[in-house]
Formats: sequence, structure tokens, C-alpha cells
Amino acid sequence: MADAQLKKGWYVLRAISGKEAKVKEVLDAAIKNTDLGRYMTQVLIPTQKVYTTRNGKKVLKERNLYPGYVFIEAILTGEVQYELRNTTNVIDFLRGRAKNSDPMPLRESEVRRMLGAADEALEPVADTEEIFVVGEPVKVTYGPFSGFSGVIKEVNPERKKIKVEVKIFGRGTDLELENSQVERE
Repeated sequence: MADAQLKKGWYVLRAISGKEAKVKEVLDAAIKNTDLGRYMTQVLIPTQKVYTTRNGKKVLKERNLYPGYVFIEAILTGEVQYELRNTTNVIDFLRGRAKNSDPMPLRESEVRRMLGAADEALEPVADTEEIFVVGEPVKVTYGPFSGFSGVIKEVNPERKKIKVEVKIFGRGTDLELENSQVERE
């Protein structure tokens, strides 16, 4: 039994949501500056880069794949478990269903999936892909024609562009715009 406890494994700490980065910062400092570094090797918060649109501009943000959780690779002995559980902003370990069960290490397949998801997440993805339909009324929110309203004439999902007919001085004019430049009315 003592041999099983001295085996390194990946464990999950439950943290206060939004404080995951603070927990990682504290644990990384503890690894470098205290004896905890002999028992703990990695602290990981899998994130994903996501493009969002704010005021008509694309903004690159990082979003946690598992909000409220911090992954650690450690050898859990009694003192290490106590130190980790009593770290600021940490609620507890993710445990089994029994009332006083020990923290359960992640299975190898779960670790590979988590690390693979972290590697996959290096490539930015669009946050929400809006699907527009021909004939739908839209309002231009960004660019020189901001504030104009019109009707969609053509949709090109591959290029993420749409053709909108707006009324300028009483005449219909076609504009080719990016999806992020318009919003539904």
C-alpha cells in the first residue's frame, strides 16, 4: 500500500471558479521554492484560444476547457495532500463517491485525452459561428456603413462573408461584408 502512494499520478483539484490561474501561480511558486517541488512536477489548466467579436473587432481570448479544475502531477503523501488541499482558492480534491475516499488519480487514457485537448486547443477557433439566411434583415455594426439596415442577398459560409443590399439615398446598393460586421435585427 505504501508503494502505491509513492507512485506519481495526475490528480484534479477543485478550485473556486475564476481563480484557477491564481491556484496555478501559487502552486508553481511552491514547486520552485519549497519542498513541495520534490513531490509535485506539473500544474496544468487546459485552455482553448477563442476568437470573439467585440465592437465589430475580432479579439483572441483564452477560455478554460474545464472551469473550476486544476490538474496536477504529483506523488500524494499525507503532508503533500494536506498542503494542496489547504492552498488558497482550492476547495478540495476530486474524489471517489465514498464519504472519506482518497483522491483518485486520472486514468492514463484520461490524461492523454486531457493533454491532447490542450494541444488541440493551441489552434484558435471561432466562438460562435452565426448562420445567416438569404432574405434575413440585418444591421451593419462596423465599418463605413455602420448603422445602415439591409437585407441579405447572398451568403458565402466558406469565406464568412455575406452580400447585403442597403438603401443609400433611396437606391439599393450591394455591400460585401464579413459576418462579424453585421447583426440580426
